[in-house]
Amino acid sequence: MAGMYSSTRPSSSSSSSSSHSPPQSSQTFNSKILLLLTLLPLSLALFAFVLQWRGEIDDPTTRWSPKDRLEFPGMDASTSSQHVTRRSSSTCAEILGQSRSLSFPYFRDWNFNYTSDLKPKICITTSTSAGLEQILPWIFYHKVIGVSTFFLFVEGKAASPGVSKVLESIPDVKLIYRTRELEEQQAKSRIWNETWLSSFFYKPCNYELFVKQSLNMEMAIVMAREADMDWILHLDTDELIHPAGTREYSLRKLLSDVPKYVDMVVFPNYESSVERDDIKDPFSEVSMFKKNYDHLPKDTYFGNYKESTRGNPNYFLTYGNGKSAARVQHHLRPNGAHRWHNYMKTPNEIKLDEAAVLHYTYTKFSDLTSRRDRCGCKPTKDDVKRCFMLEFDRSAFIIASTATEEEMLSWYREHVVWTDKALNMKLMRKGILTRIHAPMVIIQGLRESGTFSSLIVSAQNTSSRAELLSSVTDDNTSSKVFEGKNDDKTTEAGLTGRKVLEVSDIVLSAVPPLSPPTINDDDDI
Repeated sequence: MAGMYSSTRPSSSSSSSSSHSPPQSSQTFNSKILLLLTLLPLSLALFAFVLQWRGEIDDPTTRWSPKDRLEFPGMDASTSSQHVTRRSSSTCAEILGQSRSLSFPYFRDWNFNYTSDLKPKICITTSTSAGLEQILPWIFYHKVIGVSTFFLFVEGKAASPGVSKVLESIPDVKLIYRTRELEEQQAKSRIWNETWLSSFFYKPCNYELFVKQSLNMEMAIVMAREADMDWILHLDTDELIHPAGTREYSLRKLLSDVPKYVDMVVFPNYESSVERDDIKDPFSEVSMFKKNYDHLPKDTYFGNYKESTRGNPNYFLTYGNGKSAARVQHHLRPNGAHRWHNYMKTPNEIKLDEAAVLHYTYTKFSDLTSRRDRCGCKPTKDDVKRCFMLEFDRSAFIIASTATEEEMLSWYREHVVWTDKALNMKLMRKGILTRIHAPMVIIQGLRESGTFSSLIVSAQNTSSRAELLSSVTDDNTSSKVFEGKNDDKTTEAGLTGRKVLEVSDIVLSAVPPLSPPTINDDDDI
């Protein structure tokens, strides 16, 4: 038995060893699987790298997207070689952003092509005597946010050959010169013979400008309808639309979201609050603005009214009733420079909660003397009432006409410039003052890209003085604007409109520039 026991012991040990150790073939199989799993992704990555290096692989977004897709500038692969060639031969001026093509720095190769079918189509009309340093940033800023067409009624510096030549070279910018023919046509226009504007007739300075603006707006409506525009705005060249409340910072998007039944949209105005007395370029240097009453809680507005006015006649230096945009439709008419109306109905109007008009008023010290030089009134309290509708304009005119330059500068710093940083911060926390940088960034980008300088050089190189004079004579008179206006159908519609107005007893009074509510109005609001 003992021999039997000792003889079976080794076999038991061998059996135990074989039950706990895997076979050699199983170990080899597992090793091969691990090797395969390691080599497969490495091989695929290497294959993809080789294909991409040889240029034989497509971007999935371009492979599977529709053929008629809309591409961002620079996405087209066919133009990549052109970019390389162009850059290799670029000059120092192009490297510094002074290229001769009109482009916006954030969108490479975007050349302001506004012949697309994007809707709605928006136009702006203005009456201006400013120079290129103000008009060019104003135009291209509004092009960036979606305005397609501009109707510029020009006189003074804006109508000079050097300035007008450049403006006429910009696509979809139409110039109308203040000629004797234009004045004769406007003297026969409909609103000249109506009562709602008559109280502003035959008065100098601001009243005269107000009448000119209204008559020009009437013409611009006709031009907008002929150009198939959807919306029309009237802005001065010291005002910028601020389309807040839209993700794309787009006026086009803002107006496309307006319900169809709405005829007019009011943009409350914010007023510039300069922090220095040496501002040269307001659009690029001013970022602080005072909010409109309509965008502030009533308690905040009246609770901080005295600190906000700083001894001035009103909360705003100038007007406070905003500007408006109107749908281009039949029977539309201006209602002064700030509003629109309709001969056949009371328009449906809404006021925007976030978007605004940024008014850059008295931003430069020289604005005091420039206003003085445009008006021939006497610097007395009684006579300035004939020239100016708003109290601050009257005070500024008297100071500019009677004080020395040192006294004017002292007055300007006290009444216009916001030098008290503690007060600024307090009103900023209250929400009365606010920082807005978007227009500054856009316009500075346009300037650095060479948009303005290249346009001026291009206009000078491609247009002769003879061509300019010819275009002024043939294309920029107002005769075409009023063609067909006095035909039978138009006359009949006008008579019908007058009858409706008489029956409905609509108040026939143009909306002038109005000051914001005063602290004395608190009980009435």
